[in-house]
Amino acid sequence: MIKVGIVGGTGYTGVELLRILARHPGAELKVITSRGEAGTAVADMFPSLRGAVGLKFSDPKDAPLGECDVVFFATPNGIAMQQAGGLLASGVRVIDLAADFRIKDIALWEKWYGMTHASPELVAEAVYGLPEVNREAIRKARLVANPGCYPTATQLGFLPLVEAGCVDLGHLIADAKSGVSGAGRKAEIGILFSEASDNFKAYGVPGHRHLPEIRQGLAQFSGKPAEQIGLTFVPHLTPMIRGIHSTLYARITREEDFQTLFEKRFANEPFVDVLPPKSHPDTRSVRAANTCRVALHRPQGGDTLVVLSVIDNLVKGAAGQAVQNMNLMFGLDECSGLSQVPVLP
Repeated sequence: MIKVGIVGGTGYTGVELLRILARHPGAELKVITSRGEAGTAVADMFPSLRGAVGLKFSDPKDAPLGECDVVFFATPNGIAMQQAGGLLASGVRVIDLAADFRIKDIALWEKWYGMTHASPELVAEAVYGLPEVNREAIRKARLVANPGCYPTATQLGFLPLVEAGCVDLGHLIADAKSGVSGAGRKAEIGILFSEASDNFKAYGVPGHRHLPEIRQGLAQFSGKPAEQIGLTFVPHLTPMIRGIHSTLYARITREEDFQTLFEKRFANEPFVDVLPPKSHPDTRSVRAANTCRVALHRPQGGDTLVVLSVIDNLVKGAAGQAVQNMNLMFGLDECSGLSQVPVLP
């Protein structure tokens, strides 16, 4: 059994990790940390886990994380980069669900995240944890940077087109919408029920910190420098708890059988579902599951392709993808612990 530790087990991605790992046949939860809730039973904070998780939260300074095989960081940005080095030196493998190791350009990361990077020497080693692209590197990794939720939905939607080089890389558009849980489990006026309910708004239009992450990935897929990737990315907040819907636009530069292109690219991907032509995936169809559903459209037969990509931001966009990466790192069945059928309604 893989001995698992979780740093930051009280947020939405933390409890999602607990939900998935509690029924994972190859993993054993050993340590869950929280400064504010140390000594509290996990099931007292999250009654949904009663009978499934018997641990109490540990104070991070006393937690035996070094005895684990893998430690997940479900923490705010800036925490994992301070602690990952010590764990790696102890032989523990690390999966960071925050953004500390996602962007390879340190100066660019510091610009977008507004802090000095504490472990720049680890950034080059970290493997970006998008299995559909980096599966073999993830298998060998000590440190995995789990992708963001918007970047997962957006990159998977663009992936076949960018790899094939059949669209204009200088004029890509991602119009993305997220449920309120994407903002985290915190008290903030903009995500209060009376503010977010019955409301819809864009945010981060001048620039969102997932933009350089997405651009970096698209550059990797295309083999072009990031400077040649012209991406307009606009996120929106929707009045729902879970889910991301990315509507992606790309101008065709070379004719292909685009539906076949998508079907072939994702034919062996267990967590990407290419829908039949004219389909319209909805976020409910992936709720609580580690699945990305995509559909392709060509409105009026014109020169613009529209890709619809939906995920659950807490699962394929965070905790589920992190467990998928753990499975790869430890030689388990990639789908182990991730067979949940989406929840409806």
